[in-house]
Amino acid sequence: MTAPVSPRSPLPVSFEFFPPKTPEGAAKLRLVRQALYARQPEFCSVTYGAGGSTQEGTFGTVREILAEGVEAAAHFSCIGATRASVRAELATLAQMGVKRLVALRGDLPSGYGAGGEFAYASDLVAFIRAETGSTFRIEVAAYPEAHPQARSPAADLQAFAAKVRSGADAAITQYFYNADAYFRFVDEVAALGLGVPVVPGIMPITSSTQLMRFSDACGAEIPRWIRLRLQSFGDDAASIRAFGLDVVAELCARLRAGGAPALHFYTMNQSAATLALLDRL
Repeated sequence: MTAPVSPRSPLPVSFEFFPPKTPEGAAKLRLVRQALYARQPEFCSVTYGAGGSTQEGTFGTVREILAEGVEAAAHFSCIGATRASVRAELATLAQMGVKRLVALRGDLPSGYGAGGEFAYASDLVAFIRAETGSTFRIEVAAYPEAHPQARSPAADLQAFAAKVRSGADAAITQYFYNADAYFRFVDEVAALGLGVPVVPGIMPITSSTQLMRFSDACGAEIPRWIRLRLQSFGDDAASIRAFGLDVVAELCARLRAGGAPALHFYTMNQSAATLALLDRL
């Protein structure tokens, strides 16, 4: 595990957005970004839909962030892609001035019958390195609680190791609420000799039903005590937000004290909850 840092020391932060689907959503996201830029993020990432279904929106949002003077990381999914299509997209991103990629396997959209020419994210990472050298800093996904489709935690760890050995520079985790899972994963990564920073992904808690839905879909565990407390608040949105702020701020403080190299916030295209967390920290 990396050496602990002072609780008062600054910690790099980054923010994740998804491509808005309407002009109104795009206008709102511009205001959200401006509010969050005041916290001087290391970069902002933009997600990528299944099979590249939001590629145009991803690239458009990335262009805006770059034009606003902030480093942007484009999510890059390879399921359903060909080497030719990936090569062309990499050229476009390089021409745009993108220096960071979040390389992911991704999921096929419904109706797709074939998975393209890349089976795993490690294949994509290796291809990007072979095609572009050191043009891009490559971030990959990590799952402290194991990927929901993994055969076992050990198999998931080996899949992560394959991504790093293929050329990844760093990792961003799936969100979690159990700090011990993160620290154990970091220790396991270090034991394999994989010298990459593992940045915790942070999901603010603002809605009980939304959190339950997301977590059920992606396999992130909500500890029983948190789930029961959220259920006890019913439709009391203010109590849910206050409780969520306490829980996630305590998690972030523990991660920072334990040596986390940075914090990556899943903003859901909102600024209030993330700003409240940063104020608390």
